Amino acid sequence: MSWILSALSDEAGAAPQEQVRALREAGIRYVDLRSIGEHNIASLPVDQARELQQMLQDAGVRVQMFASPIGKIDISEDFQADLDRLNHLGELASVFNCHSIRIFSYFNRAGRDKGQWQSQAIDRLTQLADRADRLGLTLYHENERHIFGETLARVQAIAEAFHGRDTFKFIFDFDNYVQAGEDPWDNWLALRDRTDAIHLKDSTRQGVHVPAGQGDGRVREILSDALKRNWRGPLTLEPHLVHSAAVVATGPSGSGNEQLKDLGPYGCFQLAAREVHKLLRDIGAELAD
Repeated sequence: MSWILSALSDEAGAAPQEQVRALREAGIRYVDLRSIGEHNIASLPVDQARELQQMLQDAGVRVQMFASPIGKIDISEDFQADLDRLNHLGELASVFNCHSIRIFSYFNRAGRDKGQWQSQAIDRLTQLADRADRLGLTLYHENERHIFGETLARVQAIAEAFHGRDTFKFIFDFDNYVQAGEDPWDNWLALRDRTDAIHLKDSTRQGVHVPAGQGDGRVREILSDALKRNWRGPLTLEPHLVHSAAVVATGPSGSGNEQLKDLGPYGCFQLAAREVHKLLRDIGAELAD
């Protein structure tokens, strides 16, 4: 069994040429597309998408997932905007031969009660899932700070709502659970049978981002357990070691690593990749070509 290792290469640089160079130097052959130049993947024009796909193909890089911002708006904001983003990603799916879409589950900045927030968030997710089914897409929900699906209990509520629905899947992000004040190991034990992808991002309890496996995310233990259990799914490197323009656009929690700031975004991406490769070798994980 081998795992796919992908990366959010926009953390290395904005330009597509720089992202391709970063992936090749890091020995990573898959990419989760998030931002490319001045565009988010959910707004990338089709003609530019075709040019990018040709560049990726020439470099031997395949698109693993669209790291969209869908669901990272407030439940009071216009939902049509997210449906439009999903429709556009449906157009790009055939260009990149990618049908996997990362999503979130909505902020509640007005402080509506939990029941109302949950009801509205799951209603929106259901509409997205129905639309995705018609478009031939699979949605991957990521636990994220301050959205509905931030904590174990609320991720479990979403999982229960979508039980048995094969095209609605779940991403496990170590760092986001750390920063939510939860124990990633406990959450893994509860969610490992509902985890379909993993984001390699880590931080300390003080909110400082560090290379995966060097913080409080229990990364090594969880990946080792996943390996023993023959877990199958993609891993995506998302360093956050410095808050590059791509990271700032996500509204990150926590802080960049001051000790690494002189490396800059590109250097931090390469450091994160080297540390992840070492960690995966140490636990005996094999990577897919």
